[in-house]
Amino acid sequence: MKMNYCVFGTNDMNAAIKFYNALFEKTAYNHVLTTDRMAFWQGDDEESAFAVAVPFNTEEATNGNGTMVGFSVGSNEEVIRMHKTAIDLGGMCEGRPEQRGPRFSAYVRDLDNNKIAFCE
Repeated sequence: MKMNYCVFGTNDMNAAIKFYNALFEKTAYNHVLTTDRMAFWQGDDEESAFAVAVPFNTEEATNGNGTMVGFSVGSNEEVIRMHKTAIDLGGMCEGRPEQRGPRFSAYVRDLDNNKIAFCE
């Protein structure tokens, strides 16, 4: 079994699309579709996807305490680059790039306060 997709809620679809298009610019994730309430990015493997969505119940999007999505990005340098890119795009640092146990990783929050981990 493996993860198929992850969806984060958003309260500002246009800002979220701009953030993730820029964040994923040099990665295998490509913006493939936007509907009236969701935007999708798909990995080159076509087996993994990421999306942002206006909640189906039309209530405010919130994030879960302890909830995060992790991206394996391939190298320490890419962890550093993705972390810096997210911060430059208005994200918030939740843990600077460093060795944590067996993996080099970094943590950020996006514009809707969703937590993202980048690991080598």
